[in-house]
Amino acid sequence: MTRALEAGGNASSVHANGRAARGAVEVAREAVARLAGARAEDVIFTSGGTEANALALWGAVYGALEAEARLTRIFVSAIEHSSVRANAEAIAARVAGVRMAEIPVTADGIVDVEALRVMLREGKGRTLVCVMEANNETGAIQPIDAVAKHVCDAGALLLVDAVQAAGRIDIACDADYLTLSAHKLGGPQGSGALIVKAGAPFASLIAGGGQERGKRGGTENVAGIAGFGAAALIAAMRSDAARLTNLRDRFEAELLRRVPGTTIFAAGAPRLCNTSNFALPGIAAETALMALDLDGVMVSSGAACSSGKVRPSHVLKAMGVADDLATCALRVSFGWNSTESHVDAALAALEKFVARARPRVAA
Repeated sequence: MTRALEAGGNASSVHANGRAARGAVEVAREAVARLAGARAEDVIFTSGGTEANALALWGAVYGALEAEARLTRIFVSAIEHSSVRANAEAIAARVAGVRMAEIPVTADGIVDVEALRVMLREGKGRTLVCVMEANNETGAIQPIDAVAKHVCDAGALLLVDAVQAAGRIDIACDADYLTLSAHKLGGPQGSGALIVKAGAPFASLIAGGGQERGKRGGTENVAGIAGFGAAALIAAMRSDAARLTNLRDRFEAELLRRVPGTTIFAAGAPRLCNTSNFALPGIAAETALMALDLDGVMVSSGAACSSGKVRPSHVLKAMGVADDLATCALRVSFGWNSTESHVDAALAALEKFVARARPRVAA
């Protein structure tokens, strides 16, 4: 990123610095494509996962219209990220003839594949199905291969939000649209990608200078893209899943032992190695967040990008979790630089906080 910033070239310029910038972008495109098991020419760089999801949804709908094979239904899993849900709802409200339906999930937060199969068989018209690879709040890994098979059998299209899963599990799958974000890999914030499979309907939403092969106008964020590529390359080589799984499992086992009554969400599902979502019954999440922050421990409640919003998680609600328990939910994320000492510090802070908070709650 530093080298890209120092070069300062516009990747669309033909002078030496411009060519160097273009080279950095294309090297990053190859790295991101390899991480996703895709072709480099199918990668469209964006400002992050939210834009990538919006571009996929609106681009698919308008692309299908242009191809005279319009979409009439958008199926969204009940645990999808808000960037998918909100854009699907907006399309259903603004585009005539398109309706949205929700795919249910189990109590462990896994998409009900049989319910999806039935939904695809009912009704008429072509469908866009949106199922994330792994949930950003609980870490629950979704049965994407089974979902993709039913989608293919029904002649539908599939959007997979792989933002949370990339770099932690193999994300290569038979998706028509796949979205990524650099910061989840240890790369910079403000850089993401949409991968559109050859032949999938797609229409550009941002007209301009013809960047990204005419699919997303605007001068490329060369430094951010270079950082994305470097993070993708490292993620493809890194194999710390076992270490992070051990950290998470020790954290949860110790938490259950030290703080009786703790609820671990999606504990019975296959989960990403870096995510633990739990609740301390009777203690509001916002109270815990502030107390832990004062103790130097940084955790989240719900989706990290909406932690400032005090409301029950739609993910936990879809799993059947009662509102009074959902409002107590906290999320701990482990990263490449997390250590045993971090786990010890978090456990100590939680134990100390609960010892102070629970007597007040009881009173």
